[in-house]
Amino acid sequence: MGGLMGSLQIAVQSLLAQQGALEVTSNNIANANTPGYSRQIAIFQEEGSIIEGSLTFGEGVSLQQIQSVRDSVLNLQLDQATGAQSQVDAYLGGMNQVATVFNETQGSGLQNVISQFFNSFQQLSTNPTDPTLRQAVLTAGQNLATAFNQASTALGQIRTSLDQSVVQDVGQVNQLTSQIAALNPQIAAAQAAGQSTGSLIDQRDQLISQLSGLVDTSVTDAGNGNVTVTTANGSPLVVGDQSFALTTQVDPQTGTQHVFSQGTDITESIQSGDLGGLIQARDQGLAQAQTGLDNLAAGLIGSVNTQSAQGYDLSGAAGGNFFVPFTPAAAGSNAGAAAQFAVAITDPSQIAASSDGTAGSNGNALALANLANSGIINGQDPGDFYSNFVAGIGNQVSTATAQQTATGLVVTQLQNQQTNVSGVSLDEEAANLQMYQNAYNASAQVVAAINTLTQTTINMATGA
Repeated sequence: MGGLMGSLQIAVQSLLAQQGALEVTSNNIANANTPGYSRQIAIFQEEGSIIEGSLTFGEGVSLQQIQSVRDSVLNLQLDQATGAQSQVDAYLGGMNQVATVFNETQGSGLQNVISQFFNSFQQLSTNPTDPTLRQAVLTAGQNLATAFNQASTALGQIRTSLDQSVVQDVGQVNQLTSQIAALNPQIAAAQAAGQSTGSLIDQRDQLISQLSGLVDTSVTDAGNGNVTVTTANGSPLVVGDQSFALTTQVDPQTGTQHVFSQGTDITESIQSGDLGGLIQARDQGLAQAQTGLDNLAAGLIGSVNTQSAQGYDLSGAAGGNFFVPFTPAAAGSNAGAAAQFAVAITDPSQIAASSDGTAGSNGNALALANLANSGIINGQDPGDFYSNFVAGIGNQVSTATAQQTATGLVVTQLQNQQTNVSGVSLDEEAANLQMYQNAYNASAQVVAAINTLTQTTINMATGA
């Protein structure tokens, strides 16, 4: 359209376009500190042109769309890094609890009670008929059994706590996947209608980020605004508008909660996220600690009982079991030895200190004391086995701590990159605000000028 009316239309379209761009800028400024918000930009489009004779006139500008600025590849990398960080955080949290059970500096370890137990036999050898020294051996044995019982109970409580956290995480996963599934059709419908989907996609990205912090995920663009979310091993979580809930079920062999997807046990395949860290701490770190504790307990019980049977008690009777014998529930396994650790005798006179049946003999008391320096636990003496056992837990904690630092740095770096791409720069928005304001004012001046020219033309035509 040529003439004044055409110019007026161009000016009005420019006013609307600049007004829309100002609204976009205002929205960016308002959400500068909103977590997960991706800054938006106004996309202008030059309108078509008209030809009048040899001249070509432009038809102005329109606001084509409002586009959110995001990098899908960077978001994917950040989700993966977030999952790795959550995994090591959860694993380290569990292993720190395990390490506390054997913290010698805080007096919660076993080193001292093991030493006191064997030292009590050394003291008894100096006067094997002394009732006070005999009672001291019995007390040291009871203290040793109690310490193993308490350590086993503490590990069991940690396992229960980790188990409960697994169930809670699965519940959170299901809540997030249902919300993602609800957003998929909303985004698809908005895209089909040509509407802006930036805020909806931001919400979905935030939910996917939270989901990645819980379980290892794989996100695929399914087209038409939908995304498909699965676990890393391919178990479906979200497909279109449908979510697939994970479930938990107690494993009859281990007694721990396992995670199932559509009836399939996927526990071992979960390697990332908080859920992966909890499972790793429970089924690997904690399980290894419990196995080590049970092996130590079974070794002490068997060795002390064997040596006790070689001696004689104060009355000259053949020595019996000092500790309640441990019978493994399964061949090759010492599971339960620490929990069942108990002293078998209550009468100090039944301690087999004599090696020849005479009351004054101390040979077997010395032999029992010397077990402290014998390779009775997998070829190691009790002290060395326990030291290596505790050092192993410490190494796991130390390694996880280093990994926690490393993953934290990666997440921070990716977050900074994401901020550079999708974050709001108030300086940049202030400059845009000024630019759009100037353009709006200029367009308004064009409208005012055309209004004046139109009025002049009307006056000329009417002779006013």
